[in-house]
Amino acid sequence: MPDGGRRELRIAYVPGVTPGKWIRRWEERMPDVPLHAFMHDGGARVEAVRGGSADMAFVRLPVEREGLSVIPLYEEQAVVVAPKGHEISVFEDVALADLDQESFLDVAALGGPEAALQVVATGAGLAVLPMSVARHFNVKDTVARRLTDAPGTGIALVWATEATDDVLEEFIGIVRGRTAQSSRQPSAQPVKAKKAPKPDRRGGGPQKPAPKVAQRYAPNPDKGRGKGSRKKGKR
Repeated sequence: MPDGGRRELRIAYVPGVTPGKWIRRWEERMPDVPLHAFMHDGGARVEAVRGGSADMAFVRLPVEREGLSVIPLYEEQAVVVAPKGHEISVFEDVALADLDQESFLDVAALGGPEAALQVVATGAGLAVLPMSVARHFNVKDTVARRLTDAPGTGIALVWATEATDDVLEEFIGIVRGRTAQSSRQPSAQPVKAKKAPKPDRRGGGPQKPAPKVAQRYAPNPDKGRGKGSRKKGKR
């Protein structure tokens, strides 16, 4: 939270995730709560949330879920990246099984996707990455092709469970595609107003309901008329 106590929302995301559409919807619905988004290279880790530098983060699965709320969002297509001029460049798709004679690089050991792609460009080996990551870095002198038999990677939204509040719930709803009028959005919850008492027509105070009078207490029009009041018949 910035100086002065004003609430803001801090969102971290891994390379390849493009949160722009969600940020735009947030700015339309919650203009009074600034959203700050930044990219981090934590890969499948969630240090940004656990360390307190972000309220929420878009990460790649799997992650250690203890103390976290996790919403899986979508799965990414896997690609193989090779140096430019490699034989895979003549195909649109390739099978991992057809590349069993190739040398594959350990992306994590090389310091992450960007560094690994620089090594691929030298011809030292191939790398398997999510398509969105290969496109994001777009290292020169490399070529990427879809893998038909490799598992994809999952993207998820995570946050500290104990930190859940209406601000986080609002962003969760936006990511899940809820409309601004959805009954599940905190910002759409109506505030019930108390009904004002009706003014008393006789004065300025509230009007009290008139007491109900039972039928048996209603005035009898014949009461008080003596026997003499009856008309005498003709003899």
